[in-house]
Amino acid sequence: MAIDGNRVLVTGANGVLGRQLLRTVAGAGGRPAAVVRSESAAETLAALPGELRPTTHVVDYRDVPGLSKAMAGRELVIHLVGILKESKRSRYAAAHEEASAAVAEAAQANGIQRIVYLSILGSHPEAGNACLASKGRAEALLLEHPVPATVIRLPMVLGDGDMASRALRGEAQAKLLPLMAGGRSFEQPIDADDVVSAILAACERPELADRSLDLAGPESLPARELILRAAALYGNRPRFFPLPVPMARLFARAVERFSDDPPVTEAMLDVLLHDDRIDPAPAARALGITLTSLDTMLARRVGPDSSEGNPS
Repeated sequence: MAIDGNRVLVTGANGVLGRQLLRTVAGAGGRPAAVVRSESAAETLAALPGELRPTTHVVDYRDVPGLSKAMAGRELVIHLVGILKESKRSRYAAAHEEASAAVAEAAQANGIQRIVYLSILGSHPEAGNACLASKGRAEALLLEHPVPATVIRLPMVLGDGDMASRALRGEAQAKLLPLMAGGRSFEQPIDADDVVSAILAACERPELADRSLDLAGPESLPARELILRAAALYGNRPRFFPLPVPMARLFARAVERFSDDPPVTEAMLDVLLHDDRIDPAPAARALGITLTSLDTMLARRVGPDSSEGNPS
């Protein structure tokens, strides 16, 4: 679906998905706007080809006047800001609830027609997990605000060069691999192209205003089986050994206690171990999109013929 880039503003645009979204929108014509929170993030967008480079604003995501200035003349806001892991400098409440409240206030001041917010499968204001509960509260805030909003909850997204694809590619080529809980938790990855299509469809469908959609890829399977499917593309079959979840929790608690920016936290572990097992057909129908098959997705994003698939 083509949308005039001059209508669009993307927050948190410097990530892999944000850059793909900007390239897609700019490629259809017009120049989208992007909001990032640091000069280093802005430099990431400045590396895009000139015709695909957005108008970039460096703004704290909770700065209503700064956001309002960036939104001037725009009609659609795609809100990608969110974190999976807390640190001393980055907290769930600030990244999710406070940022969403500021985006909604600035959007109302500028007459924005639609906010599309990306969230996580399993998010709910009363979730037992701190990340999922924070995301759920941010969703509720946007859905209850006067500016029409659409929330799309997603599982693991596989794209070119993103962290999830790199991790799965490495696991697929491993000989011996530890897996939390033996890899029994269910994964339901979705292709990044499908996510971009879903976002753009949500921008333009009036019937999706003030709705939340659970979207995922067409297959849900245990993490162990997902790795084996990817490994088969390399003619490999990793040997697994289970990593007990209590041991992983002890490690996470220790690094959280002594590090300002821990590599893993308990809340992050729980999100990663969350079972993603949904029927994606209702959301796909509502959005008018066709989902990429798992085998096609793995070959495109993870296998030897993917952009980073050749072993060094």
